[in-house]
Amino acid sequence: MKKTCAVYIMTNYSQSSLYIGVTSNLQKRVWEHKNKVVDGFTKKYNINRLVYYELTDSIEAAINREKQLKRWHREWKINLIKEMNPEFRDLSLDFE
Repeated sequence: MKKTCAVYIMTNYSQSSLYIGVTSNLQKRVWEHKNKVVDGFTKKYNINRLVYYELTDSIEAAINREKQLKRWHREWKINLIKEMNPEFRDLSLDFE
């Protein structure tokens, strides 16, 4: 059985910073970001809102998509987010 993986984009309240990541457990990983479990970019810049995600069938596909998105201009990323989530709502609120 294949595991579902995700590539995701998170931001802070002011949407001044975007973070792109990959995980095999989206709900857990977002919780870790929100609760500042791991030191790093998301903790430093208070990245705590899930605004976009894509599910994939493999970690390889998720990593490839992550690399692609990280090469994109910020404007392209914003447009991608707006297609799924025009109001930049915190999608992790749907987890509960």
